[in-house]
Amino acid sequence: MSKGTLVLASASPRRVALLKQVGLPFEQIVSPAPEPAPEGEAVEHAIHSARTKAEAVSENLPRDRGTFVVGADTVVWLEDELLGKPTSVDDAARMLGLLSGRQHSVCTGLCVLSPDGAAHEAAEVTRVHMTPLSESAITDYIESGEPLDKAGSYGIQGLGARFIERIEGCYYNVVGLPLHRLTTLLAAAGFDVDTPFKPDRA
Repeated sequence: MSKGTLVLASASPRRVALLKQVGLPFEQIVSPAPEPAPEGEAVEHAIHSARTKAEAVSENLPRDRGTFVVGADTVVWLEDELLGKPTSVDDAARMLGLLSGRQHSVCTGLCVLSPDGAAHEAAEVTRVHMTPLSESAITDYIESGEPLDKAGSYGIQGLGARFIERIEGCYYNVVGLPLHRLTTLLAAAGFDVDTPFKPDRA
């Protein structure tokens, strides 16, 4: 296993917090790649978007750093429609109206680029059950500002938690970074994920 340098190619403060939670030292470099419009099959789209973000950061890094770059993208899908981040307040209201009282899926695609340029990819899917929402609840929630930068227009880790009856699968995936899936992928790529558990012998 290699200690290397871990880079998170994401602007998401939630992904930053989750990666800190598992104790892995990392650098954050926001990917310059534009956010692709959600389309096609959910898992394929999420992995492709994660790879695009990781590659956009990796190509600007020195090749001799032993760097592992992590890209991630989260989408919500309901039946055949993919829901990314809302483009406006009206779009957020539309998404929440669609999800109200129904079951939907959340998919996070992951891509780890190892120092040799190999791409290690996976996706996590969680089923989410949302309670019925009144128009006033949707309006009040949108006015809080929380839905406007989140896939599907809600945050399970914030005010939106009260709308979620239950989930089937990984909670961290719904937040935006499935930690078990990610650390498994990092280990497969050759990164030493056990570093936080090892005493400093220096």
